[in-house]
Amino acid sequence: MVYIAGWGHTKFGKLTDMSLEDMIAAAGREALADAGIGAADVDSIWMGHFNGGLVPDGFPSSLAMSIDPALRFKPAMRLENACASGSAAVFAARQAILSGEAKVALVIGVEKMTHLPTADVATALGHAAYQKEEAGLSFPGVFAQFAQAYFEKYGDHTQALAKIAAKNHGNSVNNPLAQLQKPMDEAFCAAVSDRNPIIAAPLKKTDCSLVSDGAAALVMVSEDLLGDVSKAVRMRGVAQVNDVMAMSQRDVLAFEGPRKAIHAAYDRAGITVGDLDVAEVHDCFTIAELLIYEAMGLAAHGHAADVLEGGVVHAGGTLPVNLSGGLKAKGHPVGATGVSMHTLIARQVVGQADAMQHPGAELGLVFNMGGSGVANYASILEAVKA
Repeated sequence: MVYIAGWGHTKFGKLTDMSLEDMIAAAGREALADAGIGAADVDSIWMGHFNGGLVPDGFPSSLAMSIDPALRFKPAMRLENACASGSAAVFAARQAILSGEAKVALVIGVEKMTHLPTADVATALGHAAYQKEEAGLSFPGVFAQFAQAYFEKYGDHTQALAKIAAKNHGNSVNNPLAQLQKPMDEAFCAAVSDRNPIIAAPLKKTDCSLVSDGAAALVMVSEDLLGDVSKAVRMRGVAQVNDVMAMSQRDVLAFEGPRKAIHAAYDRAGITVGDLDVAEVHDCFTIAELLIYEAMGLAAHGHAADVLEGGVVHAGGTLPVNLSGGLKAKGHPVGATGVSMHTLIARQVVGQADAMQHPGAELGLVFNMGGSGVANYASILEAVKA
């Protein structure tokens, strides 16, 4: 088994006073201090970073050396798998520990995005789409196709998408690290207006995640180091599933890649969806969160709105989803997202989520994806009991 022993997390948002290197250093130092592990004891560094032309720093792995001089000459690797780049780094570090190549791994996810015009960010992110057939299509346009297909098959779900947006913004109020730490009215999210225009029909501005800067970091350790750390979160079951890129070759509403990854993680952890206490999932667009409810096994195809109406996924429900505010309100610095999700669920299961805390949380799901359900990573995390 591999364990998470400490974490760090910058605020997400428009961090004009912080460079990519500054964010890496801040999150990394916080994670090492939180774990009580010195930089000299780190065996390897793993960095999730999408870039895609967003910043000139396209070779950032060794920027981690600025965290502490003792990291000089440590092996450092950059991982990229679109918006799942952070989870790619987490999973690669886990494999290094399981193989015996490392006992202590420092994982950092980072992205700098807000200095560019929104159109340029959309173009950069669009590089993660299948270029033979989807070149020039923005990701709002990609996920609008999911929403159009869902609406055509199961009826207009505008209100369900508005409920997801309002839920996640409401949750963000309790997260001081969130980019938009403010509630949003469900009626406002449901209606088209000057402040909430259509971005790609039927998706409106409130259906889309944010353009963000930020970093998050984890210290991961092998089992024989458990006696040397003050807290530990077990990676009880993990799975990665990659699907074909072309949407034309998939039944988009089946969301097969996310479903297979999540259920493989359940199987490896020896659990079912009913055993989960909390989840952080990839709500890059509200339609994605709706489809993920079905992929998780919370609802049958076409019935995801039921778990919103019943309060299941809301704060105080039986399985609250995205208590951090999610990508929708916490923010989505793409390379950092997967590491942030692991950090937030780790905090939940050890009871250190502060105002975000779900009482009694012991078992949590992380689901992070790259592209339109192409690179899919699922982790089941639980606290190690004394």
